[in-house]
Amino acid sequence: MQYALNVLVMGYRPLWNAQRQLSGVQLFLHDSSDEPVDIPHLLRLLRETWAPTAPRLLLSPQSPALLKALLATMQPQPIWALEVRGSWLQWDASLPAYVQHASRRGVRLVWRGSLAHLPAPEVAQLFSTSLLRLEPEDAICLLQSPPGQATPCGRPLLQGQIYEDVHSQALTSSYLDQYQASALAGWPDEDVLYNLRGSKSLQPSYEHVLRLMKAVDADQPLDTFEDILSEDALLAYRLMLYANSPAMGPRHPIDSLRRALVMLGYGPLQKWLGNLLTHACEEPDLQPVRHGMVMRAQLTSLLVDAGVSQELRSEVYLCGLFSRLDEILDEPLEHSLERLPLSERIPDAALRQEGPYAACLQLAIALEREEGDEAVRDICTQYQLSLESINRTLLRLISSWHSQDPRW
Repeated sequence: MQYALNVLVMGYRPLWNAQRQLSGVQLFLHDSSDEPVDIPHLLRLLRETWAPTAPRLLLSPQSPALLKALLATMQPQPIWALEVRGSWLQWDASLPAYVQHASRRGVRLVWRGSLAHLPAPEVAQLFSTSLLRLEPEDAICLLQSPPGQATPCGRPLLQGQIYEDVHSQALTSSYLDQYQASALAGWPDEDVLYNLRGSKSLQPSYEHVLRLMKAVDADQPLDTFEDILSEDALLAYRLMLYANSPAMGPRHPIDSLRRALVMLGYGPLQKWLGNLLTHACEEPDLQPVRHGMVMRAQLTSLLVDAGVSQELRSEVYLCGLFSRLDEILDEPLEHSLERLPLSERIPDAALRQEGPYAACLQLAIALEREEGDEAVRDICTQYQLSLESINRTLLRLISSWHSQDPRW
């Protein structure tokens, strides 16, 4: 039996609630067919790692064997629920018995599958909730039907469930606002940004601009300013553009948020923020997009060697934070990055997948995908990285996030 974190490849997907805030995290678990996982150790590690304010976990095993091992071992815990794929119940005759025993013990189980192929009532009663997806024709019907009514296809949307594979902002509103979905797994970033492109909504966050203004008024330390800036990629980018503009006339290139703050000083910074506030964005559907960019930046910076300086770690964070600027600015990432006098290590990693930050950024991107296990293993082999260290870093980061939404 192998030490769990040496064998599993993990990944994650945020769950978002109706307030467009983090509700939970789906934790993907990929095992290896020739290396059994020490399940008791894995569950003990999760219990010991999880903070009271951390998001609830939806454990998502990626093989029937791993699912059975978890079903046989798990005990009820408020920090987790376990996903069971409906398709596996159809073709694995031994799996229903595992599900029944776990349900009797009080383990929270989540059925995952298509709304078009829901389980029979006697099976459905074993599950606390469902992770559902709509077939394309059902999604089209939903967009065409009046709120609260059955779709023309004859299948009403079930209320209070988790939904996935939502690629439309309009559908997002239907799920969360009209049908009271408990959460969405993932977020339609591309469609939200497309719908807002060219509008005044694609501006730095009103909340973050205001928070930074209040921090300046309160004479807070630079670390506080940098922390607030680091939560909004567009705000951080605009500040660095301003600090390097001819109007400010910097004597030397400004290549970090801290240097930009020091160069500007409190007075010019407050004036700039005041002008920015009048155009700042309050669009709630952009909150998960921003948060997702911060999640990538946090993970990228944590994956670097523990011994690097704080200045270099901040640079790696900026690499992760700016790696999706092309999506917000609707232009090639190369054009966005070349406007700033950044360390060459950042475009090396973000554009050319090379240099000292390449492995960290590639890993952070791969860990965002359910099917990212092969990419993670390849990166570990290429750069001689420890899978255990990567998994520990991911779990430590997720546990540091805050969520107080118990609905699902």
